[in-house]
Amino acid sequence: MYNVQFPKLGIEVAVDRVAFTLFGMDVYWYGVLIALGAMLGIAVSFNLAKRRGIDQDKYIDVLMFGTVGAIVCARAYYVAFAPFKYESFMDMINIRDGGLAIYGGVIGALLTAVVVCRIRKLDPLEVCDVVCTCFPLGQAIGRWGNFVNQEAFGTNTDGLFGMISEGTTAHLSRVQGTLAAQGITVDPSMPVHPTFLYESVWCLVGFVLLMLYFDRKKFRGEMVCLYGAWYGLGRFFIEGVRTDSLEIFAGLRASQLVAAVTVIIGVAVIIYNRSDFKGRAKSESEIDQMYQARERKMRR
Repeated sequence: MYNVQFPKLGIEVAVDRVAFTLFGMDVYWYGVLIALGAMLGIAVSFNLAKRRGIDQDKYIDVLMFGTVGAIVCARAYYVAFAPFKYESFMDMINIRDGGLAIYGGVIGALLTAVVVCRIRKLDPLEVCDVVCTCFPLGQAIGRWGNFVNQEAFGTNTDGLFGMISEGTTAHLSRVQGTLAAQGITVDPSMPVHPTFLYESVWCLVGFVLLMLYFDRKKFRGEMVCLYGAWYGLGRFFIEGVRTDSLEIFAGLRASQLVAAVTVIIGVAVIIYNRSDFKGRAKSESEIDQMYQARERKMRR
């Protein structure tokens, strides 16, 4: 149980990590919120897939295996870059207390989706466009699992949204020396940046923008690039103030590096494909014709 305060907003709330108990086992809000975000994202994606003429039965296969791939890779990414060592293999696979890296989940979901699309004879880029349009919705909701766990927060701030709790104080007290060695000064008794909130809002705005643009996309794979560029841009700056980032070496933050690469690749691919049209934007009907022709070819 945490007593979470937002002093300048005059908000104080008691947060219990346990949502409910089932058959004697505690079920945590962290998992509930991630599952809720995933389900809402999937529900919206079905509508988009239908609008693009994607076979619903085959699409279900992509989602099922993609979800498994996302969870496995999200945990593997976290364990690989965690700034501490796990004591046993069971600790490595125990996700009930958190420890899922979003970038790992995205990479795992997309790679799995591509493989399943090839097997089920679906257009991988078209499917990934649908999935990536809905990713931010799931992320916006899932980030609140970090709030309940009182994790994924940043350095001290005297801003309007500054947050403080027993969780923030305890964490900063543990890592104060480590952060000081990196040139970062923190005061455990002061409010911190609620970076989970910043990212949640950034993802929600991104979801709205992607949905508004979806029917106007100019080439297959454009939504993947737009999602990567938007999320990467926000994550790069938000990660810069976090105090619990995954690191590679010498203070280099893994997520910032991945974010920068994602933005560069996303923007570069968009520019390349737009220039390939030589200033002529393809209409939606032309895109549909290209897609349908490709589908007929893959079914032979």
